[in-house]
Amino acid sequence: MSNHPIDRRGLHLALAFATSVFMWAIGYVAMMRPGVVAGEVLFALMFVALILGGFVAGRLSVSSSPGAGFRAGALVGVLSATVNLLIVGSLFGSDTQASVWTQLVNWVGGLYGASIVCGAIGGAIGGRGTRWKLRFPVTSLFGWVTAATIFLLLITGGLVTGLEAGLAVPDWPNSFGHNMLLYPLSEMKGGIYYEHAHRLYGMLVGVSAVTLLVLIMRFESAGLVRALAIIGVLIVIVQGLMGALRVTGNFTLSQDAADLAPSTSIGVAHGIFGQIVFALYCWIAVLCGARWKSPATQVAGETGNGRSLSTVLIAFLFVQLLSGAIYRHYQVPVVDGPATYPKWAMHLHLSWSVVVFVMSLLVGLRAMRFPKSLRPLPQLGHGILMLVGLQFALGIGAFVFVITRKSLAIPTGEIIFTTMHQATGALLFATSVLLAVWWRRLTVLPSST
Repeated sequence: MSNHPIDRRGLHLALAFATSVFMWAIGYVAMMRPGVVAGEVLFALMFVALILGGFVAGRLSVSSSPGAGFRAGALVGVLSATVNLLIVGSLFGSDTQASVWTQLVNWVGGLYGASIVCGAIGGAIGGRGTRWKLRFPVTSLFGWVTAATIFLLLITGGLVTGLEAGLAVPDWPNSFGHNMLLYPLSEMKGGIYYEHAHRLYGMLVGVSAVTLLVLIMRFESAGLVRALAIIGVLIVIVQGLMGALRVTGNFTLSQDAADLAPSTSIGVAHGIFGQIVFALYCWIAVLCGARWKSPATQVAGETGNGRSLSTVLIAFLFVQLLSGAIYRHYQVPVVDGPATYPKWAMHLHLSWSVVVFVMSLLVGLRAMRFPKSLRPLPQLGHGILMLVGLQFALGIGAFVFVITRKSLAIPTGEIIFTTMHQATGALLFATSVLLAVWWRRLTVLPSST
């Protein structure tokens, strides 16, 4: 990997986004009000995340010195604080006599000050140790950071659906008339918090996707990865618009129920698109990676069927994701009890899960036949086997919780199992996509050898 300054600036940007995503994940849990002690611990972990980001920057700095590490860590702190400006507006409290400008100076100044100090401390510590060699392009690293951001967005979306909070905030792009970035933190309670936080995560994904596109256009020359990065940004925009129309039904700033027409069908499409976006950015990260770019010795497939079966698995998983989304979104509210769900969607999801399970076993076991040296084919095959087993178990748990609930109150176990089931489904779908593209990258059909 080149030590050109532009490469290093790209590296610091990737580390800053990774640090911010980690901080957002911690903050998301902290806002669930887990208790005073747990809340304080989580608050402290956000500073630890900044120190760790600076530490990694220090270890990856060009020269082995505390000064170089200090500067690298401070830069990560500055960039991370800039990303975190997305949520600073929500901290402007209405319960204080201070002017908006005073709050702006205090919060923004405090954000940058704390981020720079923590990043610099971590960088100075990391700069003292042995250098870490960067073994993959910055674009690949940033691609995986973007994919991780999308994965967290999927988790927050799953919680919104599981908590039945999808319409807790009635308007878009505003939130109860506030600019989305300025909606007060003090008012984010209950379902409103989960819905609004999901929107903020969506903005973080949008910023990450656009930044990755800029990096790819600057550092990558392959037409495929450039095209996919452009498509990715467009799909993220479409995904955001679908999230908006799911709530409002049309483009309006009104909060009046008479002007709104929430769309369940768009909600289903929104959920499915999220899975596709996650798989797409995992693919982009792989295409930018050193392994994909390095000369690879292709081997003949045993029968040629594996390549086709890996594609079929993607199609089968898509059907399963679609049936699951329909089942979760097309619920019928009941006044004095839990919502009811369409039985046909439930039966389709349950019966098709057996088909998906068998197909995953066939594809995963076939991929594991390749030698370990032909990475990552056997590793991805093993990953599919583990994920499909976990997914099947989580599905059973989620199903039991859903059908046994008798009250309006949503059990914590149901929320946990349904959200984990959805998240694991996203991982399984993305892994199947990566297996399919690597299968074609590393193997050729017997007739062509």
